[in-house]
Amino acid sequence: MTPVTIGRAALYCGDCRDILPTLGKVDAVVTDPPYGLGKLLSTGSSGTWSKLQVPGGHEWDESIPDNIAEVVAAGHDAIIWGGNYFHLPPRRGWLLWDKIVRQWTSGHAEMAWTTLEQPVRAFNYAFCELASEGKEHPTQKPLRLMLWCLDMHPKAATVCDPFMGTGTTGVACVNLGKAFVGIERERQYFDIACRRIEQAYAQPRLFEDAKVG
Repeated sequence: MTPVTIGRAALYCGDCRDILPTLGKVDAVVTDPPYGLGKLLSTGSSGTWSKLQVPGGHEWDESIPDNIAEVVAAGHDAIIWGGNYFHLPPRRGWLLWDKIVRQWTSGHAEMAWTTLEQPVRAFNYAFCELASEGKEHPTQKPLRLMLWCLDMHPKAATVCDPFMGTGTTGVACVNLGKAFVGIERERQYFDIACRRIEQAYAQPRLFEDAKVG
């Protein structure tokens, strides 16, 4: 399959189960797969889940991916958000996103399994601040969170996100001058990712410049 190439980003619209085996190993996989919570978010559940209900809007999240082991193996290192939902080997380098504001989200925090050899690290960022980024996916991660993740692997020159969504990992890679490989099977989100990454290339790399300065 021929990717859409934008700068140093190669973007594939398709299923990562088909595309990953055709690619070479990258330095790091940084991704946020479906957690298999679609039925809870789309049906008549009550309580805190009801805040996220979108009728018919979570079919992509009906089950967890069956290729998580292959996703991890696609990189020399990996950060897998929602790692607590998957059957992954025990590790100590977990990452935690504390969403700070408790009443606006069903989950107060999210966890990422990693290959990092370090103690648990936490990132504080209010979930409501996503509005300033223009949230276009039900489970979109903040750009600053993904920049923080990539900062854990400063020597990773090429990063892959097999569940790209609307491309936040790719935008973070653009800002940090890294090559990016993104895969997304939902056309509506793939198109948004292409637009966001193209826009990121059209802007100064503010985060990289800030670190250098």
